[in-house]
Amino acid sequence: MKKIVLTFGLISGAISAALMAVTTSLISRVGYDKAELIGYTGIVLSALVVFFGIRAWRETVGAGRIGFGRGLAVGLLITTISALCYVAAFQLLYFKLMPGWGDQFVASMIEKEEKAGATPERMGKVREQAAMIKRLLDQPLTNAAVSFIEPFPIGVVVSLVAAGVLRRGRGAAPSFGIGGPAGPAIGGGAPCDAPDRK
Repeated sequence: MKKIVLTFGLISGAISAALMAVTTSLISRVGYDKAELIGYTGIVLSALVVFFGIRAWRETVGAGRIGFGRGLAVGLLITTISALCYVAAFQLLYFKLMPGWGDQFVASMIEKEEKAGATPERMGKVREQAAMIKRLLDQPLTNAAVSFIEPFPIGVVVSLVAAGVLRRGRGAAPSFGIGGPAGPAIGGGAPCDAPDRK
């Protein structure tokens, strides 16, 4: 289990980190909205790896079967590893490779509102919000927290869905009340004896 969780967690983390790096480098050129769209697209793509990780666990460790709880646990572990990779990559970019990115980010937020024709009152609130975000990003601990909660909820949703979809293993067909070796007779009761013919 550890190998599967680690492998798929690192694959998911590599995808999200790579696309996040692309997003951070493009924000000053394509603008806040497009960069945000690219970023969340990368997060969703990386979260889809969770599905394949749960399926890999089912087909190998689980011998074709996996319950909802186990599938959810595998998915959440993969999501956690992926989110930690995302945090590490963002901190490396923010504090070492692109130290001026925070200023570009908040400037893009303000520019977006200005182009939208925001009122002076609205612009004042946007500037306050931008300053607060910049303060959070400038501190390593809050930076890590903000970065972690960005991809993690999406991974949780994908884990829930994937665990539900994959919970039925090979050969486990749904029961429709039809009698057989593994199911009840029609109507849920015991099979009726045929009447004696005299």
